[in-house]
Amino acid sequence: MAEKVFVIAEAGVNHNGELALALALCDAAHATGADAVKFQTFRAQDLVLPGAPTAGYQARETGEIDQFAMLQKLELSEEVHGKIKAHCDSIGIEFFSTPFSVDAVDMLVALGVRRLKLSSGELTHRALVEHAAATGLPLLLSTGMATMGEIREALLWTQKVRGDLDGVTVLHCTSAYPANDESLNLRAIPVMRGDLGLPVGYSDHSLGIEAALAAVALGATVVEKHLTLDRAMAGPDHSASLEPAEFESMVLGIRRTIAMLGDGVKAPTAQELDTTRVARRSVAAAVSIPAGTVIEASMLLCRRPATGIPPRQLEQVVGRRSRTAIAAGTVLQWDQFEGEAGP
Repeated sequence: MAEKVFVIAEAGVNHNGELALALALCDAAHATGADAVKFQTFRAQDLVLPGAPTAGYQARETGEIDQFAMLQKLELSEEVHGKIKAHCDSIGIEFFSTPFSVDAVDMLVALGVRRLKLSSGELTHRALVEHAAATGLPLLLSTGMATMGEIREALLWTQKVRGDLDGVTVLHCTSAYPANDESLNLRAIPVMRGDLGLPVGYSDHSLGIEAALAAVALGATVVEKHLTLDRAMAGPDHSASLEPAEFESMVLGIRRTIAMLGDGVKAPTAQELDTTRVARRSVAAAVSIPAGTVIEASMLLCRRPATGIPPRQLEQVVGRRSRTAIAAGTVLQWDQFEGEAGP
C-alpha cells in the first residue's frame, strides 16, 4: 500500500490573536480528520524591523502596510501556547508550530511538541535551521521561493548538526497567497524526491482542494493547508484558506487517493476475480466431438465464461485426442484430453 499521508491543518495566524478562536480552530481541525493542527510562534520584534512593508496580499486583506504592526496583533504568548497545546491533547489532535526564532524553538520543545516546521522564508536563516535541527525532532522544511541549491544548503546545515537527515521532510511550496494554478509546479515533487533522496510533502497555498490531491498522487507524504472558520474574516491568510467542510472534503479525498494508489504492482485484484470469469473467454467445442477424436482447429472456438482452458492455449489443444465425447458448446478442460495439462 502507498504510504499514509500526514495532513496538517495550518491554523497559522488565522486565530487573529484570540485564544477562543485558536481553540475553535483546533476543534475544527480535529473534526475534519486532520492529523495535526499547526500554529506560528513569533514575536514581531524578533522577526521584522519596525516600518517594514507588508506583502501585497497582506495589505489587501488587512489594510495594514506596516508588517511589524500587523504581526504584533497576531502574536501568541507562551501562556496561550500552553493552553492551546493542552486543549489539543484533550481532544486528541497533535499540536505543533512554526518557530521564527531560536527562543521560539526552545519554547516549543519545552511544551513537548513532537515535530517542528520551518517556513519557506526561514530556509536561508542558518542559525534557526541549525537550532531547529539540533533538537532531533522530526523536521519539516518548506521550500517556497527556493532554488535546489538553497534547499541542499539548508539540508547540509541540518545534516552537519544532527549527523543525518532521518526524520527530515522537504515540503514543496509556492509562496503566493493564493498561488495560481500555473505557479504550482507539482511535478517538482517527484523530481525533488529523486534528487534529494528524502520524503517530500506539499504546503499548499492554492484555492480549492485539487492541488493537494494531485500532490498526493505525485508522491507527497505530507499535506499542509490553511484552515479558517470563515474566509470572510479580516486577516492576512483567511481568504486563501479552506473552511472546515472544504478541509474535511480534502482529507477524505487524500485518504481515498492513497487507497487508489495501491502498491504499484500490476496484478489482478480480488475485486476483479468475478469480472475475470464473466469478461474473459475459454476454449469451447464448436461442434460435438466424439470420444477418441483428434482435435482440429475448426472444432474449437473461444467464448465466455473464463472457466476453462484460456484462449492463449488453444493451439495446445489442437492435435490432442479427446478422452470422452464432448457436446457442442462445452467449455473445455484439460482432463477431457489425453496428455498433461497445457503450458
